[in-house]
Amino acid sequence: MTYKKLVWGAVALVLVGTSSIMLRAAETSGPAASIPLDTATDYIHAVIQADREIYTKNVVERMQAKGIVVASEDWHEKNTLPLPAQFLIDSAHLVARKTSIRVRLLSLWPINKRNGPATEFERTGLANVISQPDRPHTGFFENGRKWFFQALYADKAVSQACIGCHNAHPDSPKRDFKQDDVMGGILITIPAAGQ
Repeated sequence: MTYKKLVWGAVALVLVGTSSIMLRAAETSGPAASIPLDTATDYIHAVIQADREIYTKNVVERMQAKGIVVASEDWHEKNTLPLPAQFLIDSAHLVARKTSIRVRLLSLWPINKRNGPATEFERTGLANVISQPDRPHTGFFENGRKWFFQALYADKAVSQACIGCHNAHPDSPKRDFKQDDVMGGILITIPAAGQ
């Protein structure tokens, strides 16, 4: 088995694991379904963070350090690994196809303009998680006749791969990130039945 096949197998395993945990959480019925909404988003965020950190440190950084395969922005075309941000976005699309859970990566300094804040909640939330990174910004909103709960968590620079990419990218509006700086936020939106 080649290293590339091994790496792609590891990536697929992490994606399937993340998605299946989120899908099970969204489909749970009975006593577990009555957990508070902020606790539910905390659980989802914990899984997302763990998967991103493992993917970034144990796949991307290790494979790049060994010269086996790199992560790149145009990973589809170049047959490389997705960047950690792309990994999160692709995982979120997979989850959204099967559940009502939505996950979005946001920043006040997005490389990709689609990742900028689109609502006042998102703008205020990003400012809040930058000043208080250990506390999510939460709130409710109505869409049609349905209510949703949102929680925005700080997205910190957890590795040199994140810092180097953002600081060197030609489209990056901010180029002085350091380890553990808040680079943006992870927005989790879930249905809030009965709210």
